[in-house]
Amino acid sequence: LFDITFFFFVIVILLAIIQGSLIIDAFGELRDQQEQVKEDMETKCFICGIGNDYFDRTPHGFETHTLQEHNLANYLFFLMYLINKDETEHTGQESYVWKMYQERCWDFFPTGDCFRKQYEDQLG
Repeated sequence: LFDITFFFFVIVILLAIIQGSLIIDAFGELRDQQEQVKEDMETKCFICGIGNDYFDRTPHGFETHTLQEHNLANYLFFLMYLINKDETEHTGQESYVWKMYQERCWDFFPTGDCFRKQYEDQLG
């Protein structure tokens, strides 16, 4: 009886330790991923992916870019507008974005580009 009780408690305790370490490890990975996403959101534009070092040559450049020029909420509102709008009433640009959205193709986002960069490239 003592042997069975001993093995039962040892097995239960060992399983609890192993499962506890796995759960803690899983939460650690999630925390690391969350920190990485937060860091990316603070240092890169979500829409175009250009880093804050490019925009911070002017005062409040990155803040202005992410809050006005490439505001994520504006893109989401536009997609919600297209979802709720009748397809027969879409303009040419809306039809293009709607088709891309239905195909889950995100090429309509200006990845790696913005008006400020285009303007500076034109100035030479």
